[in-house]
Amino acid sequence: MAEYINIRGQNVEVLASDPANPTIGQIWYNSTSNTLKGGGVSTAGTWASGGNMSTARYGLAGAGAAPVDASLGFGGDANPPFTAATEEYNGTSWSPGGNLSTARRRMGGAGTQTAALAFGGQATPPPLYSNVTEEYDGSAWTAGGTMGTARYGLSGAGTQTAGLGFGGNVPSPPGNVTEEYDGSSWTAGGTLNTGRAAMAGCGLQTAALAFGGSVPPGRAATEEYNGTSWTSVNSLNTGRSYLGGFGIQTLAVAAFGVNPPTTDLSATEEYDGTSWTSNPVSGSTARNNAGSTGSPSAGVFFGGRAPPGDTQQNATEEYTRSGAPTTVTITAS
Repeated sequence: MAEYINIRGQNVEVLASDPANPTIGQIWYNSTSNTLKGGGVSTAGTWASGGNMSTARYGLAGAGAAPVDASLGFGGDANPPFTAATEEYNGTSWSPGGNLSTARRRMGGAGTQTAALAFGGQATPPPLYSNVTEEYDGSAWTAGGTMGTARYGLSGAGTQTAGLGFGGNVPSPPGNVTEEYDGSSWTAGGTLNTGRAAMAGCGLQTAALAFGGSVPPGRAATEEYNGTSWTSVNSLNTGRSYLGGFGIQTLAVAAFGVNPPTTDLSATEEYDGTSWTSNPVSGSTARNNAGSTGSPSAGVFFGGRAPPGDTQQNATEEYTRSGAPTTVTITAS
């Protein structure tokens, strides 16, 4: 039998624990579990449970560019009242962050855990349509430039200094307005082809993705933004509103939401820059109005509300998309 050293020209590493970020094709022997392991790629998206949030709520927003270990959840509805609470996720547990200045739900979010953006939303007392923007520095929120169009149920993408807000419920429909943020003020961008609220969004200010939403009812429409205009592309397989999503324009994930009229979903879909594919494994708890954030390879969904009775959730679920790096145990065939 050929030996690994003769095939690859190197010895198999002996490690007490698996490497945090193994490369594809890397081989090692785990001396703790007495198993031979290697770095590969996942053939299907996988779900795993994460730590619970301290405050159960729905209609919250998220930010964070890392897969799961540097996520931010803020705002939402604790039924009642609306909350200003912010929580930071390290991949295992949530801890308190600085509160928003204005408690609200169904706002847009963008950026990272240490440089986040919160904008628009629904606040009390009236007026319900908010144009407030706040910036987070990793510990506290401060005021940013106000949006040109007050609204709630909008979506976001981009960074704190190059943000994008689009869609939403506005006093005079349709909600197809897009605005671009430069770190201090908002300016008008290209309008969505299908005005709607309660959709998901991800990507960058110059390469964003908008999918799902309520017109009403829930829609499967997907659009791509190039920094100037939106283009309609292939739709989701399952139309839904109040869904979550993360990624970039060419590698995105959509999950959860409501399929009209009242069916909560746990189904997951992946976008490859051309079309959506249904993943064979769904999230564990069907829900809507959850927060979400992540990178092209992995992300996190948190909070929301679920049956029976649309109760507030504090559960966190982590998703790793197909094709992402993974650790596999090597056995004799």
